[in-house]
Amino acid sequence: MTFRSTPTVFVIDDDVEVRASIQALLKAAGLYSESFGTAEEFLCNQAPDGPSCLVLDVSLPGVDGLELQQKLTDACVPIPIIFITGHGDIPMTVKAIKSGAVEFLTKPFVDQDLLNAIQQAFDRDRITRHQQGELAELRKRYESLTVRERQVMGLVVSGMLNKQVAFEHGTSEITVKIQRGHVMAKMQAESLAELVRMAAKLDLPVSKK
Repeated sequence: MTFRSTPTVFVIDDDVEVRASIQALLKAAGLYSESFGTAEEFLCNQAPDGPSCLVLDVSLPGVDGLELQQKLTDACVPIPIIFITGHGDIPMTVKAIKSGAVEFLTKPFVDQDLLNAIQQAFDRDRITRHQQGELAELRKRYESLTVRERQVMGLVVSGMLNKQVAFEHGTSEITVKIQRGHVMAKMQAESLAELVRMAAKLDLPVSKK
């Protein structure tokens, strides 16, 4: 699987007719799809790096749908999942949804219900990718800071004043003011509040005052 700007629906079902039927529906709706007969076949391919979602049968030979969901979670592959099943039950549904599934549809399902769930999945995927992009950019900015600038940032977002940071580092308040200015510029933060929010997103340890 290589990067595709066009959203892709991955269909995993061991029933050839079901796969063909779903892919025909998706094609008619103008959606691109790829299908697999088992979870293992899907896992043998490179993880999708473009907009995507997964239409996944619960009952599969070998690795079943719920096990695949857990494997993807463990591998940090946040692909939205729509479960389909011919014999679902409430505990199974609850487990899937609690683990992040977008929808749980029982066969035979209404075509529009599947298409609606896929649209919801793409919307979720779009939001996730946007958030990941923002976080990657923040990390890039943070990595551009010097060791001392990172230390200053940590103390500043903890609520310390320039003079307190200067005392902590055994330097002058003017030096800290300059370093703080560098931090704000490199992080592209327009205010202290914004810098604090950035530190929270980066999950940085907050220095004790």
